[in-house]
Amino acid sequence: MAMVVEANVHQLVPYDVSMKSESHKRRRDSSADQYANCEEDKADAMIRAKDIQANLAPEFPSIIKHMVPSNVTGGFCLNLGRKFCDAHLQEEDTTIFLEGEGGKSYPTKYLARKSGLSGGWRCFAIDHNLKGGDIVVFHLVNPTTFKVYIARVNGSQNENGALGLLKLEACVKPMNCISDAVHVENLSKGGEEMKNQVLKPLLLDNPEENSEKNMVIHVTDLGTRSVHSENESEDLGFEITDGIRLSESVVDFKEVKSFNDFDILVNGLVINCELSKRLQIKYYELCCSQKSFLHEHLLDGLNCKLVAGMLAETINIADAIRASKLTTSQNDFATWENTLKSFQGLGMNVGFLLARLGRLVTLSDKSKRVKVATLERVNAEMERRSLEAKLLEVKETMNRLDFEIETLEMNSENLGRVFEKMATAHW
Repeated sequence: MAMVVEANVHQLVPYDVSMKSESHKRRRDSSADQYANCEEDKADAMIRAKDIQANLAPEFPSIIKHMVPSNVTGGFCLNLGRKFCDAHLQEEDTTIFLEGEGGKSYPTKYLARKSGLSGGWRCFAIDHNLKGGDIVVFHLVNPTTFKVYIARVNGSQNENGALGLLKLEACVKPMNCISDAVHVENLSKGGEEMKNQVLKPLLLDNPEENSEKNMVIHVTDLGTRSVHSENESEDLGFEITDGIRLSESVVDFKEVKSFNDFDILVNGLVINCELSKRLQIKYYELCCSQKSFLHEHLLDGLNCKLVAGMLAETINIADAIRASKLTTSQNDFATWENTLKSFQGLGMNVGFLLARLGRLVTLSDKSKRVKVATLERVNAEMERRSLEAKLLEVKETMNRLDFEIETLEMNSENLGRVFEKMATAHW
């Protein structure tokens, strides 16, 4: 339907109202498309986060948190949920470390009563450019450390590629770190059957990374899986390590001249892949301090993953001991001591850690005893002052009674005569 309007030149020109309605419709459609795209991005981020969580080691708990403005701006506080915290975190305030995508560790203050992170979370959120709508996966790899993965909403192609690599890292590790029995069986096959066998590559979020041109996974002669890419591992954002492999020879620690020569041998197998590069370096430093492999005398036949867990926990306890203070609770000291004694029973060389821990406990006890004795001294002083006040009051009472007795004795004879006179008087 058309209308007519009068122009300045007094001419009638047609005006189509359908043009205005079409314009409004386009604006409405554009707003609807933007809203739909936003919701689609959020849903896509959540799918990627759940995919990451599904590929994490199941023996360690994890939780997915959707970032809201209060998490990443202003107050910078993060609630982890009462149910998760009660089940997996400590019952008292403590320091929890967040290990980001780059491997850097961030100390944060865990508030047990609020079931959340406070001090230190702001630094982590800013350094990782967290925005409202991002999905964050927290993987509790030990009682005081979360490894953190981020699925960004409206993420760039690079961010999505990094997310895919995180997922690949989580998948490659369990594939590389096969059990001893399976690995030895594959090694026994040997020959051409294992050589150059091509495995199906893992899919990444970035379709360009999925092509066989960019990534092919081979099984080498010794059964060691390695990943080859047109881009070096530094460009990909993480370092791909070799899997479990047979050791060519038993190496004495005296022959280890640097970290590059350092291998962790268990039952004749090199299990470096079971520990992150950071933990390997820390374990190397501990071994250097004692000039021997700490696990050298472990009981034969222990599972590789069990040994790796023991090494990781030994490193964590060593770090905790060095970070401890006089205010550290006796419960923490007792937990570390019991854990180290258990490891020692299995053959781990942790005597030096137990010795250091024992000296620290003694000093801590003395410090606490000084505080207790000081408090007892204050209480005794207050009691002494109270007793002195009571003694002064008793002395005053005695003086008053002495004066009264003396006065009565002086008048006793007169009182006798007055009494006798009163008694014998005529009615």
